[in-house]
Amino acid sequence: MTISKVGIIGAGQMGNGIAHVFALAGYHVHLNDIAQESLDKALSTITKNMSRQVSKEAISQADMDAALGRIQTTLTASDLGACDLVIEAATEREDVKKVIFEQLVPHLSSNTILTSNTSSLSITRLAAYTDRPEKFMGFHFFNPVPLMPLVELIKGIATDESTNTALIEVVEKIGKTPASSEDFPGFMVNRILMPMINEAIYTLFEGVGSVTAIDQSMKLGTNQPMGPLELADFIGLDTCLAVMTVLYEGFGDTKYRPCPLLKKYVEAGWLGRKSKRGFYDYSGDTPIPTR
Repeated sequence: MTISKVGIIGAGQMGNGIAHVFALAGYHVHLNDIAQESLDKALSTITKNMSRQVSKEAISQADMDAALGRIQTTLTASDLGACDLVIEAATEREDVKKVIFEQLVPHLSSNTILTSNTSSLSITRLAAYTDRPEKFMGFHFFNPVPLMPLVELIKGIATDESTNTALIEVVEKIGKTPASSEDFPGFMVNRILMPMINEAIYTLFEGVGSVTAIDQSMKLGTNQPMGPLELADFIGLDTCLAVMTVLYEGFGDTKYRPCPLLKKYVEAGWLGRKSKRGFYDYSGDTPIPTR
């Protein structure tokens, strides 16, 4: 099938980045959210990020103007009914995604491909909440979407090959690299990354090293661009906990047990950069370790 109109549900950090890259690639984008404030903020963020690309001569002003002209916002999910592809990018909670799919599906064409940007939840189980498991896939982008070149594609047990082929073509058209993963908890990237972050938090929890020592050691000792605790703050500690919980419950292996300190930070509302406090305090000009 030809995909030209793309619907995106959720205008947050991931949703606005996905809208950004699809609009630049020539797709007509319908960005949906339940709050007008979120839609306004998303358009502001997209405009700012594209302006930065123009200043770096990565794109032209004409490219930016055309891309922004291809983005429409809506508070009504049924407006996504004419889309050829819909990407759900709401919060990482299965109950929320279930309600979204059940409300959306009656408005979709029978040919519409439905996907989720989930970072860890079962694609097979999410597909079962819809009327089209054969046209449902995981479509996992990485933050920040305009800069990160990878997209994980995850087939559920019922996904047909034509859907997979169509999405591979879409990923390549938006200038990203597709990586195919089987439908196991955490898929590939988060199954490897999150236990590393969780172990770094255990290392802090047990007093082996300070926030600064742990992050500096991993940056200088393994050549990582960000330390694991800094990266956890960037991702969001609530998201890290959600993924670790999926891994722990999905495999039943104690090596995936979320660190108690991670749970405490989330309970305190210390979620990282987005709440101005996590393993670092972001209230000033320079992040300061909180432990």
